[in-house]
Amino acid sequence: MKKVILKIILWLFILLFIIFAIFLGLGYIKYKEAIDNKSLASAISEIRENENYVKIEEVSEDYKNAVVAIEDHRFYSHNGIDVISILRSTYVNLISKSLDYGASTITQQVARNIYFTQEKSPIRKIAEIIVAFDLEKNYSKDEILELYINIIYFGNGYYGIKDAAEGYFNKSPDELTFEEATYLAGLPNAPSVYSEDDELGEERRLQVVNAMNKYMK
Repeated sequence: MKKVILKIILWLFILLFIIFAIFLGLGYIKYKEAIDNKSLASAISEIRENENYVKIEEVSEDYKNAVVAIEDHRFYSHNGIDVISILRSTYVNLISKSLDYGASTITQQVARNIYFTQEKSPIRKIAEIIVAFDLEKNYSKDEILELYINIIYFGNGYYGIKDAAEGYFNKSPDELTFEEATYLAGLPNAPSVYSEDDELGEERRLQVVNAMNKYMK
């Protein structure tokens, strides 16, 4: 009986490995299609040519700290993916039988916004991770964070921190107060929700503040 159980477990591991290999191969193909269509350097060059693009030095320290705290507090220590968050989200998704709980780092979000859609699939996720590794290999952390704050959506038609700072507060990104910076840092998680409901927007802002108190010491 024990040998039978061990044999079943072995075959399950083999099956899981084959499934993983298939998804990995398909993810790599999706990655290659994206990169071959437009190189990473070309895609980033186009982003930087936008008239509303701002350098990381032109953004308030409060906003930068708020973004890292709420979106990816291990940003400056990981290599593009956060293994701890991936394991946690995998567990939650298995328990809930869904793909609702994500674990995307700031780098992965940049990769997704440059090349992919918001489609929730393991193939897209693998392709996104490979692009994230490319980003980490070729660009500094500050350059990646700079790209992130320039391409994310803040609701009400505002893309990028300059557009959002001017649209919501009639200010440049370096003039934001602590309250304004933490508010904007919380919007991209659900921009159409937080920007249109003052109560929910304030709740989200306080979540950002709590994350800063926890991780930015």
